[in-house]
Amino acid sequence: MSVTFAQGFRAGGIVAGLKPSGRPDLALLVADRPCAAAAVFTTNAFPAAPVVLSRGRLATGRAQAILVNSGQANAATGSRGRGDAERATDAAAAALEVDPSLVLAASTGVIGRPIPMRTLLDGIQPLAASLSPDGGAAFAEAITTTDTVPKVATAGRRHWRTGGCAKGVGMIAPNLATMLAFVTTDAPLSPASARALVTGVLEPIFESLTIDSSTSTNDSVFLLASGAAGGAAVEPGSPGWADLASTMEDVGTSLVEQLAGDAEGGTHILVVEVAGAAADEDARRVARAIAESPLVKTAVFGGDPNPGRILQAIGSSGVPFDPDLVGATIGHVPVIAAGQIDPAYFAGAGDAARRAMKERTVVVEVSLGTGPGRGRILGCDLSYEYVRINGEYTT
Repeated sequence: MSVTFAQGFRAGGIVAGLKPSGRPDLALLVADRPCAAAAVFTTNAFPAAPVVLSRGRLATGRAQAILVNSGQANAATGSRGRGDAERATDAAAAALEVDPSLVLAASTGVIGRPIPMRTLLDGIQPLAASLSPDGGAAFAEAITTTDTVPKVATAGRRHWRTGGCAKGVGMIAPNLATMLAFVTTDAPLSPASARALVTGVLEPIFESLTIDSSTSTNDSVFLLASGAAGGAAVEPGSPGWADLASTMEDVGTSLVEQLAGDAEGGTHILVVEVAGAAADEDARRVARAIAESPLVKTAVFGGDPNPGRILQAIGSSGVPFDPDLVGATIGHVPVIAAGQIDPAYFAGAGDAARRAMKERTVVVEVSLGTGPGRGRILGCDLSYEYVRINGEYTT
C-alpha cells in the first residue's frame, strides 16, 4: 500500500501523457487535513523549480498534498519552470479544494525539458478523481522513470503505521540524488518533531546511497504525518519516540536497498563498511571513495577482486590514517593486511574472494585502525548496460 499504509492519506497515479512511453506519469498524495511536514532536498546549486517551491512552502512545517510528475525534471527551465510549478500546484489545490500554500511539488525526468502544461493540467481532475486510500501502488508506479519496478515499504510499531515509496536508479550520490522519496505516518507529530525525524533518521539513510556519484537537481525526501492514529503527540524523549523512529528507519532502509538493487544496469549491490576511523565522517568518506571508484565498480561487475583498486580508493579519499594499520576483506576473505595486499590473497585466498564477487551482494569491509568512527555506503557495479541506458536517455 506504500504511502497509504498509514491512516489519513489518499493517493493516485494516472497516465496523463507526459511520457512518450505511455506509462503512468502524474501522481498525487493527499492527507485528509493539513498536517506536519518536513523534507530534505538536493544540495545541487541548480535546484529544480519544484524543489525551490516545496522548500519555500515547507517553511511553515505544514502541508496537505504533494503533486508529482515524471518525464520532465522541470530543472534548468528558468522563470517558466518556476511558473509552471506554481500553476500545477494551484490547479491541484483547486481540484482538492485546499489552500495552494499546502500543496508541494516534485518532478523527475529529463533536465531542461519544460513540462507540457496543457497535458499536465488536463490530467489534474482525473487524477484527483482517482484518489483512494488504496492508491499507494498507483502513486509509486507513476513517479518512476528508468526504474524497472516501483519501490515501496511499510512498517508499524504500537498503533502507528509508517509507509513509503521512492524512485531513482541513476544520478544518485550522497547529498541526495535524482531520487524522490515519500514517507508517511499516522503518528501525531509537531512540525519540529517531523523535522527531527527527517534530519535525524531519514536523511542519513538516504545519504548512504551512491549509484554514479552524481548529485541531481531534483532530490527530495518528504515526510507527512497525518496524526490520524490519535493519541498524545510523539516528541523526542517521549514514550514511543524510539519505536516511531524505528519504523522510519525500517522504511528508509528498505527503500534505499531497493534503489541500490534496481540501479541502472546494475548486476551487483556493493556494500562498503568502514570501521576504525577517527570519526564517523572520515569512515563515510572512505566508504564513499570505494563505492564511487569506477575501477572498483567495474571490478565488481567483472567479478575480479583486484584489491589494489580498493587500496587505491582508500588512499585517495583524503582521510588521514596510518597505512600500516589498514586491512580489508571481500566477503570476509582477507585481501589487505597491514597496509599491503595480504600474502594469503596470492596463496589461494584470491579464489575465495573471486567467488565472493559473484554474489548478488558484494560486501567490502575496511578497518582503518582503532578509532571509533564507522560508516556504511551502498552502491552498485558499473556495467555496459549503464552506459547504454544513459547514452540513449534523451533519445
